[in-house]
Amino acid sequence: MTPAILINIDVDDLDRAVAFYASLLELKVGRSFGASGIELVGGSAPLYLLVKAAGTATSPASSERRRYARHWTPVHLDFAVPDLEKAVATALAAGATQDKAPETHAWGRIAHMADPFGHGFCLIQFVGRGYDEVATQ
Repeated sequence: MTPAILINIDVDDLDRAVAFYASLLELKVGRSFGASGIELVGGSAPLYLLVKAAGTATSPASSERRRYARHWTPVHLDFAVPDLEKAVATALAAGATQDKAPETHAWGRIAHMADPFGHGFCLIQFVGRGYDEVATQ
């Protein structure tokens, strides 16, 4: 059985999160879970926006607390877009911040961003054969 991949993003303001991700990625609301979350559909995997208050524990076994200022995590999302400049402008207008100017690589262009909740993400516009331009196998 192939596992389903679900994307969960903790947020502290559901309306703001829906507005941001729906406009940036042209997603639609699927299911609503009341005040605790929303499912956005229309991408290659469903995106779940889950309401978690700032300062709450990230897990029962951790003393780490959620914070929604800009932060770093070793896992982040990349969104492949057809027009990087348009996507960056849409993200910024919806409340994102841009960490630095877009970079160009053999496989395409990338913009390092953060959503309104401090989560880092990248916008990627592939060119040519995309990652196959640099893949060795």
